[in-house]
Amino acid sequence: MADPARARKLADRIKEIIAKRLDRGLRDPRLGFVTITDVQVTGDLQHATVFYTVYGTEQEREDSAAALKAATGMLRSEVGKNITARLTPTLEFQLDAIPENAAQIESLLREARERDAEVAGLAASANYAGDEDPYVKPREFEDDDEDDFDDEDDDEADDEESGVEKH
Repeated sequence: MADPARARKLADRIKEIIAKRLDRGLRDPRLGFVTITDVQVTGDLQHATVFYTVYGTEQEREDSAAALKAATGMLRSEVGKNITARLTPTLEFQLDAIPENAAQIESLLREARERDAEVAGLAASANYAGDEDPYVKPREFEDDDEDDFDDEDDDEADDEESGVEKH
């Protein structure tokens, strides 16, 4: 198992080599406007997955995928000449869905902003269904009220002692 830092350096170097080679051009007319977005190398440095995007239509993406698949051997040879690893990793090209995902996320965020604005508008013009403060608050007794209760208890005790009944 190779050091993860070494694998990352190798992936960066492979990305640079392939990007330069594609910039110089391939003799395949099917290749469109391709951008290498990332390269991931396995821990044993034997396999590299190259992520790319293609600017254009779905047909141009398919044509570029076919062109990259056809040029895989030549690109692997180019990588082998320019790296210092003992073995040249195999290359696999994977279409990166970053632009599509970014567009979908942007549309979801736009929809969320619209809904938030709608809810804020409804909240601004909303009225309470009942009281503004529907919670029951505990009673607060004044000191005078407590004395009144004590006086009543005393009066009842006096009445019982005197034998007077209340009706």
